[in-house]
Amino acid sequence: MATIYEVSELAGVSLATVSRVMNDSGKVTAKTRKKVKAAMRELGYRPNSIARSLASSRTDSVGVLVPMFYGPFYGEILSGIETELRDAGKHVIITAGHSDKASEEAGIEFLLSRNCDALILHVDAVDDDYLKKLCRESVPIVVIGRHVAGFEDHCINLDNELGGYLATKSVLVLGHKKLAYISGPLWKHDAHDRLQGHKRALMEHGLEFNAQLLYEGNFREASGSRGLEELLRIGQPFSAVICANDEMAAGALGVARERGLEIPEDLSVIGFDNVFFTRYFRPKLSTIDYQISGMGQMAARAVLKIVYGDKDLEVQNMFQPTVVMRSSVTCKTGP
Repeated sequence: MATIYEVSELAGVSLATVSRVMNDSGKVTAKTRKKVKAAMRELGYRPNSIARSLASSRTDSVGVLVPMFYGPFYGEILSGIETELRDAGKHVIITAGHSDKASEEAGIEFLLSRNCDALILHVDAVDDDYLKKLCRESVPIVVIGRHVAGFEDHCINLDNELGGYLATKSVLVLGHKKLAYISGPLWKHDAHDRLQGHKRALMEHGLEFNAQLLYEGNFREASGSRGLEELLRIGQPFSAVICANDEMAAGALGVARERGLEIPEDLSVIGFDNVFFTRYFRPKLSTIDYQISGMGQMAARAVLKIVYGDKDLEVQNMFQPTVVMRSSVTCKTGP
């Protein structure tokens, strides 16, 4: 295996010059850079990434922690992050935190042990003080899907309260007055905020929130199925169900069909996230657009700007949700 010394001898330059070419640092003439590159190709020399990181104090790697690898939502976030960083010549190391405090902390420690230059975290269980301390004492971090007070420049978030409000309002303006709601786990920031938006829309229309028509799911399809089954079992009438994500909406749609309910004539259904499969349901699912991949892209851009000094990059820290009205929601007619 060729060494940096052999590259230096063949190119007729110093070791320091070869190092500057490898790390793309310092002043090296185009002619000298060409000679060094040619010598590396001729010898089949591959720079040692560990040696390079020691020389530059950078590993060109970014750690990413998400709650899980399951489902299209996290796939879109990871794709947005990886594409943006790869285009900038950086690599990602990915692990999962499973929305559990101990698992999230263990995942973060794993990423720190890999000497990542920065961390992008989608975390649910660790608290804000832990995140601020981590950034002050370890490596720069960017947080997705969460607002951390006093740390806004490092947060990439969606206005979830507004999203919940818009989902419910879009149904109310069509004449629906009796609404059921299938939430995510209410200890999670996004699920809690979406429910608060739902309640705000009801209050704005002079309607009381009916706790009996609330089912707390877990953002998985099966909990959407169980949720609608339980809501129907209670026996209180409702003409529309708002689901806190598209996956639970998919479960609810399946149960509605099994019960012989026509969508949207007998029951209107709206989800949240606008993942790709919502366009292929019959009828197509109305939902709230989350711009999932775009948020991953912005998290990566924030790292490139904060850590790698790309000051020209524009970073959008807060995303605004919008309604995507399709054919799973219709006007309420009759009593």
